[in-house]
Amino acid sequence: MVPRDPREPHRVASSLELFFDLVFVISVSTASSELHHAVSAGHAGSGIVSYLMVFFAIWWAWMNFTWFASSFDVDDWFYRVTTIVQMAGVLVLAAGIGPVFDDEHRDFTVVVIAYVVMRLAMIVQWLRAARQDPSLRRTAIAYAIGIAVVQVLWVAFLLLPSAATLPVFVVLMLAELAVPVVAERRGATPWHPHHITERYSLFTLIVLGESLLASATAIIGAREKVDAIGPLIWVAAVTLVSAAAMWWIYFWPPHHRAISERSSFAYGYAHYFVFAAAGAFSAGIEVWIDDLTGDTALPAVAVSFTTSVPIAVFLMGVWLVAIRSNADRVVNTAVPAGVLLVLLDPVLPVPVTLTAAILVAIVTVLVLRPPVRGGER
Repeated sequence: MVPRDPREPHRVASSLELFFDLVFVISVSTASSELHHAVSAGHAGSGIVSYLMVFFAIWWAWMNFTWFASSFDVDDWFYRVTTIVQMAGVLVLAAGIGPVFDDEHRDFTVVVIAYVVMRLAMIVQWLRAARQDPSLRRTAIAYAIGIAVVQVLWVAFLLLPSAATLPVFVVLMLAELAVPVVAERRGATPWHPHHITERYSLFTLIVLGESLLASATAIIGAREKVDAIGPLIWVAAVTLVSAAAMWWIYFWPPHHRAISERSSFAYGYAHYFVFAAAGAFSAGIEVWIDDLTGDTALPAVAVSFTTSVPIAVFLMGVWLVAIRSNADRVVNTAVPAGVLLVLLDPVLPVPVTLTAAILVAIVTVLVLRPPVRGGER
């Protein structure tokens, strides 16, 4: 296990990495579904907090494996087995998401156990890298020690009273985020810009695809609850147009030009909001369907915000991490303006439809104004 060449030609995601990503579909889908039920039942505040907490565990486990694989993927039997152990942890984590959304007995036990299993597998990977690669031994050991210490704290987290759950979670989350920052100061691990950005692109496709699947399932389930099918067809059309526009906007800039040694942490960490927003988009569509079938007591404005806020966060996140540095003044004005308009949509008569129209307008601007290197004017 020695570092791979960051200039390796034709570096693409391996079949193991693609298999690894598929397991995360289950966790993302479960988290999104629980968010939908919580918001639709009128528990938006606690539901959003639970969703963001659970999604952090999903995203952080995925991201750590992704960056490690870009540096040390040897694809031998031991590497494969260790990766499959992490996949098992993701499946167990999905099973524990439901109890986290229970307002009365918010239970993190299964989620934490599954998360620790995934992170212990990463400790093994880093110790193997430390043993076999002298040039990055200090970095690998720093990763292993940092991850191990935080996992002990996560286990202790289960013993805390419910009142301390959120603040302690935030502290431990920051500790997790700090491990790579501290470890990389002992020697930067090499990573492949095309490979990394492809991996992030593939995960974006997963969360957008999950949104389409969840929305389609909800529409099919609501067929017998409405008198006319027209409104459901309109929901399906608006969902497809919105998801397609989000895909178009994300893949418009050349992401490999938006990431560098200096911006790698910002690029990687900011994607938490991009991924979480894309996953929450499907929950918003399902709440919209609940409104059509009378299964939610939320007011119309609140229903609209369940889609407009995730879309706005997604747009702003993509603009910050990739579009801004590859766009001219026109695009860098149009996208933030679009974000503001999307957030104002809920007070208008046709909010979700108008949001889709704004997304199409942004795509039109992107088609007319192709990417430019370094934000040239």
